[in-house]
Amino acid sequence: MRLTQLSRHSLAFPAPETALSEPNGLLALGGDLSPERLLQAYQHGIFPWYSPGDPILWWSPDPRAVLDPSEFHVSRSFARFHRRSPFTVTMNNAFADTIAGCASMREEGTWITRDVIAAWCELHQLGYAHSVEVWQNDLLVGGLYGVAMGALFCGESMFSRCENASKTALMVFSRHFIAQGGKLIDCQVLNPHTASLGAKEIPRSDYLQKLGVLRQLALPPQSWKAGTLSHPVK
Repeated sequence: MRLTQLSRHSLAFPAPETALSEPNGLLALGGDLSPERLLQAYQHGIFPWYSPGDPILWWSPDPRAVLDPSEFHVSRSFARFHRRSPFTVTMNNAFADTIAGCASMREEGTWITRDVIAAWCELHQLGYAHSVEVWQNDLLVGGLYGVAMGALFCGESMFSRCENASKTALMVFSRHFIAQGGKLIDCQVLNPHTASLGAKEIPRSDYLQKLGVLRQLALPPQSWKAGTLSHPVK
């Protein structure tokens, strides 16, 4: 099967169901990282991922990894840590620094190039992309970023410079997201870290069905207001 080459003059994507099974979920290549195309992709369960120097590759894997924020798993050791947590957690206070942190903390290299960072910072300025930051003594030690699709949050990447920093970011964000009416976090592809936090795999068809419903549920505007997120011990 030949991959669809996207045109810069059209935002149309092929149906996610036509993605390859090997490599799992590869759907199309080319196009650009304009805000309009990125939003069109995420609205249809598609995301970009590619290596530096390669064309832009677009994916919609089957199965899909998701996290019900109400089922975030808090281990006993993490609960003990959290009771004495040295961290402060904020949202949308340092988006550019957070995505740069995600780019720099990949020993195997990163797909988060300058072009990707610029594209996501533009999405953030338009109010679609959001970051969660974890601070220790005014130093950024972890965080995550992604794009909101109504009551679904499409997580892109997270990083830690201190033990439990990214875990704290996701836990605190999950609690905040639930409180604002959020229902589901997209983790794209399951890995041991997200699985340990409660993420699981569901069929792509189920994910697309949930996406179609959740993206139409608007959260209150204050859901994404920049500021400190409280994280009481439970």
